[in-house]
Amino acid sequence: MASDKKPRRGTDWSRRDFLQGSAAGALATGLVADGLTQEAEAAEAASGALVGPDALPMSFRINGEAHTATLEPRVTLLDALRNHLDLTGAKKVCDRATCGACTVIVDGKPVYSCSMLAIEAQGSDIGTIEGLGTPDDLHPIQAAFVENDAQQCGFCTPGFVMACKAFVDAHPNPSPQDVAEGLGGNLCRCGTYMGIRKAVKAVAGKGA
Repeated sequence: MASDKKPRRGTDWSRRDFLQGSAAGALATGLVADGLTQEAEAAEAASGALVGPDALPMSFRINGEAHTATLEPRVTLLDALRNHLDLTGAKKVCDRATCGACTVIVDGKPVYSCSMLAIEAQGSDIGTIEGLGTPDDLHPIQAAFVENDAQQCGFCTPGFVMACKAFVDAHPNPSPQDVAEGLGGNLCRCGTYMGIRKAVKAVAGKGA
């Protein structure tokens, strides 16, 4: 009786045999590679070696004063200010360059300090909320915030004040639309936008 089974062409391996063999080989290769990686990591941990660039001495000019710190290149300006230089006015909220709570002024422009590396800020003139005024001698923008009830919980306020300072310096006579658009990069969860805009209008043109 003739067999219905088709002859294999030039080999005794079927497609199933090939796939099974390939899978077994790939698994074995992966296990060997994983084992070598684990051995390398264990050896590195035992030697106490650091992975990545070492911390570097950095220097900054903040609020007109010189500051130094030894930081890893990956440290953001925000973390450098808060965690290494004890300048905690800029707040860490979204950490994604979205809310504006960490706004500082770098070379006259408002900057999300969470999105700028500290190493990039060297040589620049950096301004933070700590350099604007004191409780006994408020900066005009700070005074305008108080007079126009432009703050509630206050968490976004330092970033807004710095953004307003940079905006007024660049736009001494803004229209209401200019103010709304110019401060669009800062968010206030309490919704004090109208008070903030009034504060800006009160200060604009007075050399803030």
